[in-house]
Amino acid sequence: MCNNYRLRGAAQEIALAMGIPFEADITLPPLDIFPKRPAMVVRNEGDRRIAGTMVWGFPPPAGVRNPVTNLRNLASPFWRSALNNPARRCLIPASEFCEWEGEKGAKRARWFSVPSQPVFAFAGVWRPGPVDLLNDAKPCFAMLTCEPNTLVGAVHPKAMPVILHPEDFHRWLAAPLADALPLAAPFPSQLMAMA
Repeated sequence: MCNNYRLRGAAQEIALAMGIPFEADITLPPLDIFPKRPAMVVRNEGDRRIAGTMVWGFPPPAGVRNPVTNLRNLASPFWRSALNNPARRCLIPASEFCEWEGEKGAKRARWFSVPSQPVFAFAGVWRPGPVDLLNDAKPCFAMLTCEPNTLVGAVHPKAMPVILHPEDFHRWLAAPLADALPLAAPFPSQLMAMA
């Protein structure tokens, strides 16, 4: 599963790619983004798109230790409220993501990108942070995953993040669930590169 991705580029370039107004105070995350850390997320607020910072990983269900970073089972009750409500869907800006290849002790990072889109978006869901007066609770997000395409599948046969085409951003953020869920499909491998 994808548990490391990067977002490269100037704030203005990212804003343009995500269809949000450019604001000089857009907070960019560190180059490498890992679970439990803050990252940029884009969502609808009313009739406009806005960027904000959220923590990667939903609080886990009972008996699970780590946050839930990837959403694969679209029918799970755990995700139902986030998926059913378009206001809880988001875009996760990225430039590349990592999967590991090789045997234990000799693994090699393989980075996947979309050369025609220096900044692309994963499909995601988010939720407000829990009310906690003792801690600074932040909203959190998770990314959707799907069957891998042939390029990613050669390295990681289990799944890949759902990468959205720019023309599908609005549909993911605003459409009824039945219209949005077909977007959870492998991105065409011929449009991607691996390094």
